[in-house]
Amino acid sequence: MTIHKEGYTSIALCVLFIFVLNAVIQFYFPEAHVVKWIVYILSFALFVIILQFFRSPIFKVSTDDKMVLCPADGKVVVIEETTETEYLKDKRIQLSVFMSPVNVHVNRNPIAGVVKYFKYNPGKYLVAWHPKSSTENERTTIVIENSAGVPVLFRQIAGALARRIVWYVKEGDKVDQGQQFGFIKFGSRVDVFLPLGSTIKVELGEVVKGGRTILAELPAKTAQPKASKKEAADAFETVAAARPVKNTIKK
Repeated sequence: MTIHKEGYTSIALCVLFIFVLNAVIQFYFPEAHVVKWIVYILSFALFVIILQFFRSPIFKVSTDDKMVLCPADGKVVVIEETTETEYLKDKRIQLSVFMSPVNVHVNRNPIAGVVKYFKYNPGKYLVAWHPKSSTENERTTIVIENSAGVPVLFRQIAGALARRIVWYVKEGDKVDQGQQFGFIKFGSRVDVFLPLGSTIKVELGEVVKGGRTILAELPAKTAQPKASKKEAADAFETVAAARPVKNTIKK
């Protein structure tokens, strides 16, 4: 277990605040022993809460091109068929994971591949479980296409407490499954949009772990059937009839 780099500044500010608060209490209320002990206990609790929020567990990621890993720790709050309107513009299976302030807030790539699309959208700060938070809150949208050409779209969504989204990817990046792609501070949500036909491996209300829990198995990409020789000849004749070619012979 380590402390994530995004927490260094917050932890430093927390320590400074605790130091100043305790110094003020000691200076102005030197005889108020009960008050001082209450402040000591609350200061320690605050430090532990901030410290655990920025924890970053170390573990080995088991990769599989057919599987979609959970991008964050939390609880599954949405599993439904919906229409993705920003990039894919077709029907998808949406899985949403809500992260409470006590969860690890490291975000990890659900699949390996190439980042085909990235966009940051400023917005509101509705509670993360609000139905419109996916489209109206501050968020990032990322699309990764795997080696089989199957795209998976996912979003980091800021909540009522989360007021800062951090990301480490850009369009064209080649990324690994389970690799960190971002961080959201103090409670938030991640949406994942999967192709229809994906086999869902989790249930509504299930507690999941980022980079370890398998959300779904992707469907095999359907190959386009090859045209027969007769179909190809018919197609050529149709094109030739529609656009006759004029031959010119130079003498």
